[in-house]
Amino acid sequence: MSSTPSSSEETAPYGAPTAATAPAVKKVRTHHLREWKEAGEKFTMLTSYDVMTARLFDEAGVDTLLVGDSSGNTVLGYSTTVPVTLDEMITMARGVTRGATRALVIGDMPFGTYQASPEQAYLSAARLMKEAEVAAVKLEGGVEMAPQIQRLTQGGIPVCAHIGFTPQSEHALGGYRVQGRGDAGERLLRDAHAVQEAGAFAVVLEMVPGDVAARVTKELTIPTIGIGAGNQTDGQVLVWQDAFGLNTGRVPRFVKQYADVHSVLLEAARAYTADVKDGSFPAPEHTF
Repeated sequence: MSSTPSSSEETAPYGAPTAATAPAVKKVRTHHLREWKEAGEKFTMLTSYDVMTARLFDEAGVDTLLVGDSSGNTVLGYSTTVPVTLDEMITMARGVTRGATRALVIGDMPFGTYQASPEQAYLSAARLMKEAEVAAVKLEGGVEMAPQIQRLTQGGIPVCAHIGFTPQSEHALGGYRVQGRGDAGERLLRDAHAVQEAGAFAVVLEMVPGDVAARVTKELTIPTIGIGAGNQTDGQVLVWQDAFGLNTGRVPRFVKQYADVHSVLLEAARAYTADVKDGSFPAPEHTF
């Protein structure tokens, strides 16, 4: 894993030399993702919307943190990502950038803040960079978004593209549906090459058949980040509430749950409620 410190002078048990790996990175930058791709090293991304999870995931060695517009569902209670505003994204991103010291922090561009024109996209992205201090932005779309990506990158704003299933276009796509099957795979490849040529430093592939994602990953020089796209992409991303079991609703097929945070918090909240009601909290040791 790229976050693990290593040295060519380290030795394994019984004096056997260890295999050489990439040196530890103090602060992840966009060029590190490409270097890891070239070295065949996988990297990680999780969503984060606040300072506490940012600190925790950063400490765990997660390489990149996405302040996603998935916050519309997981934080703000919207039914889709569409209602999320730029002001809401900026507020959440401020907490994440203050909590992360190593991870690369990427801020999502909400629906309606970049589609109209390259200039609209630049002004919106500039606000995210200036007011939240994110290191990069992410926007959805392929060929049709190439002018926006080019404008941002020429203006000094790193861009992570997002193709395949694009949640902001849920209504136009007819719901949560896998993208890139059959002849649509060629269109996905065109989108992937278009965002690379426009200057994107990486591209998210969401809900794409594994063989198509593998082909995209092989053809592109920029890193690919998969979510529901198989294990041949250069990196992986998950929504943290899905991955760690805070979400008790429908979980996508591509999610692996690594914990049951919901049960832990539920039990703790019940214990607190019981202690207050029976008078056992606050106890003398909690009182001045």
